[in-house]
Amino acid sequence: MVLYFSGTGNSAYVAKRIANLLLDESLDLFPKIRAHDDSELHSDKPWVFVAPVYAWQMPLIVRDWIANTAFSGSKDVYFVITCGQSIGGAGEFARKLCEPKGWNFKGCSKVVMPENYLLMFSVPDEAQARQIIAQAEPVIDAIADAIGKGEMLDEKVGLVGRLSSGLVNTLFYKCFVSAKKFYVQESCNSCGYCETVCPLNNIHLVDGKPQWGDACTHCCACICRCPQEAIEYGKASVGKPRYLCPIEK
Repeated sequence: MVLYFSGTGNSAYVAKRIANLLLDESLDLFPKIRAHDDSELHSDKPWVFVAPVYAWQMPLIVRDWIANTAFSGSKDVYFVITCGQSIGGAGEFARKLCEPKGWNFKGCSKVVMPENYLLMFSVPDEAQARQIIAQAEPVIDAIADAIGKGEMLDEKVGLVGRLSSGLVNTLFYKCFVSAKKFYVQESCNSCGYCETVCPLNNIHLVDGKPQWGDACTHCCACICRCPQEAIEYGKASVGKPRYLCPIEK
C-alpha cells in the first residue's frame, strides 16, 4: 500500500504514479491526520510512505501519525521523500521510526519536485514546474521498479545532511513554523476553502474571514489552494505565484 501526505500535490503525484506502476492502492493520509484517525491498516504488500521534506525530515505530523497507527500484514517499509533539492538525513529518521514497530526498513529515496515552500523560497511557474516533473518521472519509475523487485532504496547521507535533519530541523520548527504571519486580503470571498484544506483544523472563519490558530505545520495548502489567492504570509509571499502540482490540479 502506498500512503501519502501532500499539501500542494507533489507527493500525491509521486505516490499515485508509484501505486499505478506497482498495481497497488494509494491512500491519502490527509483525512486521517485531520480526523486523528489512527485505526489499524492492513496490507500484504510492502508499505510505501510518500511525503514531502520539511527542513530535511518528514513532516512531524506524518511521523507522529505513523508512530501512533497500528499496521498489520507486511513488515517491509519504504520511504519516498519529495523535495526541492535535498532531503538531508531524512532516511536516518525514517529508519528510527521503523525500529519500535518491528518493521524491515527497506530504504529511503528522494524525488526532486518543484519547490512549493513560497513562505521562504521562490516557486516555479507552471511551465518550469512541468519541466521539473518530467525530469522526475524516470526517477519515480526507477524507485517503483526497485520496490517491485524488493530491492533496497539507498540515499547517501553525509555529515551536513545529518546535522540538517537533526539540529536544524529542531530549530526550524521552533523558530520559523508559525501561523502568526498569515493574513487575508480584501479579495477573500469567505468561501472557507482554506478551512477545509488545513490538515490540522487550524483555520476557522470568524465573521467570514479565516483566522489561524497555533497548530500550523507550514504545509502551504491554505495559501496555495486559495481560489482567490487572497492569503499572504507577511511580506514573504507577496508577488509570488502560488504553486499547485499542475498534474494534480
